[in-house]
Amino acid sequence: MDIADDVMPYVTEAIGAYGGAVLAKTNELAAGSNIARGTRILQRIFGRGDAGSRRAIEQVAADSGDDLALRLAILEAFAADPTLAREIAAMLPARSTT
Repeated sequence: MDIADDVMPYVTEAIGAYGGAVLAKTNELAAGSNIARGTRILQRIFGRGDAGSRRAIEQVAADSGDDLALRLAILEAFAADPTLAREIAAMLPARSTT
């Protein structure tokens, strides 16, 4: 299972909704929505965001078809903190086995 692949639909939906301000978004969203899940995932991975992660998020916000920089930033965060991928995986909904 590639967690980076699994989180991309959620994080890109959150970025589509909030653009570069997604890391500053508060928790007023419905807890189970994909946008809320994507926002929480991005905040957990990037916190307030360094320049590189903010740039990757803004790039996705500007061109939703180009998420490679964001995916690479997520993979880099997972490599730097091996427990992070497991924490993020726990934030995803259970997969259907059908």
